[in-house]
This record gives sequence, C-alpha cells and structure tokens, in this order.
Amino acid sequence: MSVRAGIVVTGTEVLTGRVTDRNGPWVSERLGQLGCEVAHIVCVGDRPDDLADALGFMRSSAVDLIFTTGGLGPTADDLTAEIVGRFAGREMILDEAMERRIAEIVAGFARRMKFDPEALRDGTRKQAMVPEGAIALDPAGTAPGLVVEAGGPVVVVLPGPPRELQAMWAQAVGAPPVAAVLGRADDYEVETMKMFGIPESTLAKTLREIERDIDLGPLEITTCLRRGAELEIDVRNRVSDRTLRDSLFAALRERHERFVYTERGESIDEIVARLLAGSSIGLGESCTGGLLAARLTDPPGASDYFRGGIVAYSNAAKEELLGVPAELIAAHGAVSPEVAAAMARGAMERLGAEVGVGITGIAGPGGGTEEKPVGYVCICVVDAAGNVLARDPKLPGTRDDVRDRSASVAMHMIRRLLIGGDLPL
Repeated sequence: MSVRAGIVVTGTEVLTGRVTDRNGPWVSERLGQLGCEVAHIVCVGDRPDDLADALGFMRSSAVDLIFTTGGLGPTADDLTAEIVGRFAGREMILDEAMERRIAEIVAGFARRMKFDPEALRDGTRKQAMVPEGAIALDPAGTAPGLVVEAGGPVVVVLPGPPRELQAMWAQAVGAPPVAAVLGRADDYEVETMKMFGIPESTLAKTLREIERDIDLGPLEITTCLRRGAELEIDVRNRVSDRTLRDSLFAALRERHERFVYTERGESIDEIVARLLAGSSIGLGESCTGGLLAARLTDPPGASDYFRGGIVAYSNAAKEELLGVPAELIAAHGAVSPEVAAAMARGAMERLGAEVGVGITGIAGPGGGTEEKPVGYVCICVVDAAGNVLARDPKLPGTRDDVRDRSASVAMHMIRRLLIGGDLPL
C-alpha cells in the first residue's frame, strides 16, 4: 500500500487489562477505509521512556502516520504531548488561545463542583502546552488533540476517552499535514460475505481451489470465525480490482450458496429485524436467560415486531408460563427437542405472536450427562402457519460461549424459517 500508519495506545490501565482498548481497533478500521495500511498497534503504560521507545519503533518501521491515544489529561502521568514534542524535536509552548478555550469548557464544572481554582488553573495550563508549530485540535472534552510534523512521520495525538477521540476524528484527518499524507493513499473498498454453518477448513480449501483459476494476489482476504458458526470473509481491494473481487464472490457463491446469508456486511441481527417487519415474534428462553430477547430488541423500532419474552428457567415456570405439559418434561427431560418445541408454541400462543422460539439447554459448567453433555442445546422455531425448524446441536466453549452461540443459532433459525428452507447445521 502507498501509505502506512502505526497506532500507539497509552495507558497503564489498558496495558494491565483493567480497561479494554477500544481506540486501537476503531482507529485502525477508519484508516483502512481511507486506504491506509496499519502496520502496528502498540500498547504502552504511562511511562515516558516506554512511550518514547514506541514512537521510535514506529519511525523505524517507516510509517507515514503515527496516531497516539490517551495521556492528554491534566494529571502528572499525562505526558503524551510532552513526549511527542521531544520526539519531534520541538519545544513545548503555551497556546494561549487554547488555554482560554479549555478554561471556558471547565468553568461550568468548576462552579458546580467547587473545584480548587489554583489546581484548575494548573491543569488547564498543562493541557494547553503544545509542541511549537503543532496544530491544536479543538477538544471534545477538555483535552485538545495535536497534529505534529516530526521530520518524517506526522504524529496525530488524540485523547483516550473513545467518545472524545471519535468526535475529533474528522478534525484530525482533515488537518493539512494528515490530509496531504492520506491524499497519497490508493482508493480502497471493503466488501464482506458472511456464511453460517460451514467449517473454516472447508472455506480454506475452497479458497485454495479458487486460486488455481483466479489470481487472488491483488486482494487482501481476511476470514474470521465469530460466535462459533459464523464465517466472515472480508475482502479489501483497490477500486480498480473490483471485478476480481466480484469474481471471487461469484466463485464462493457457486460452491457454498446455501451457507451465504449476506454479502452486504450486515449482521444476522439486522437481517432478522428486517425480515420480521410486518410480523411478530415471542420467545421462551431457558439457558440463554434472555440473551435472544436482548438481541431482538436492540434495534430501534423493535416494538413493532417483538411481542415479549419469557425466561422460564425452572420446570415450574415452563409449565405455568409457557404451558409445557409436566408429563412431557417427565418423559423427555427439560432439555429435549420436545420441550423446546412446546416452549416455542407456548410463547407464540401466549404472547399472541406469529413466530415463536423455544430454547433449552445445558450451558454448564455442571449439569451434563453422557446422553446430554454440557453444550447440548435444543432450539425450535415455529410459526402460525405450522412451519417448524428444530435443531439440537452440541455447542463448544464455556458457559458464556454456549449461551451466546445458542442465541446466534436461534437467530439464524429465525431467518431460515422466515425466508423458507432448511438450516445448514
């Protein structure tokens, strides 16, 4: 690629795992959309020498842009601006206009919280100290961002809170030194095909077979398994190679069309929400504890199709709330295809829905038997027309994995029932 970038995520709380890094992946994805290759993401603690080493490493990697996140606050351990200034060989100077701007921002907080005026002035002045010649980016919180030309790479200094960083992104990439670098980037686009129920090994074999007939070298192909059964195939290509990408997708579709559920990058949750328009659904959940309901109600406008969900964990709740016959549970067990079907019909009827879903399983870590091991889950989807789709897979992973994957399988089963056809699982 014509433009390369590195990302330095700062913060001891991120390095130790107390806080999950949301900035590195977010910045990387946005840079990819701009045609920029991210060579490295490095995480360092709030230690000046380590940050300086990370910046030096990025320079030695011949990147054109360096993005840093975090370390711009008023406290003593917020040293990113100072270290970047030293890296660029620039003195730190007071940006008086920025000092006034920060003072205006914090004035309201100061009055309400009765902050110490002297400490407030010191913190405001610290945040307004910038490397000489740097471009200061208007803060989304109290910390300004910076664009610093460092005699090679251009360094973009952004705050740590994701909300602030994302709000400042347009300013950052629009700053003249950054825009000039990004202007050299090739025009790229990313398209995603998603499959459900196909093993990674099968897809890998298919790609090798396709490559015998099609030179896939110009394409950047990434495959990722999500939630145990969803395969994402991301293809990043120059606009000039769009025909080649389309040929790849056509070859995948020819071999595995029944596994493909979207070529537009949308999630299964978005697809199901769209398919449920004009219809209604009710749920009877046991081992998933409401996870399916949470996913179905996440999109705005879910009240148009979601009638309700019943988390019937105990046998008594299954009987009383969903109308599952006690003799059915006694004969087959609470975790059985028969009980899942009864839960689905009960949810549909009692909630007045046109589609019903029942889920019951053994999420673990205990409770499994040789006949019904941990991970054994029974899922049934029915509709008012009498159509039924049922599966009882053995799902791998921890308790959380089993619960999450159960909800995902159920989402794909709902889709299949709504569009017609069987489920490839």
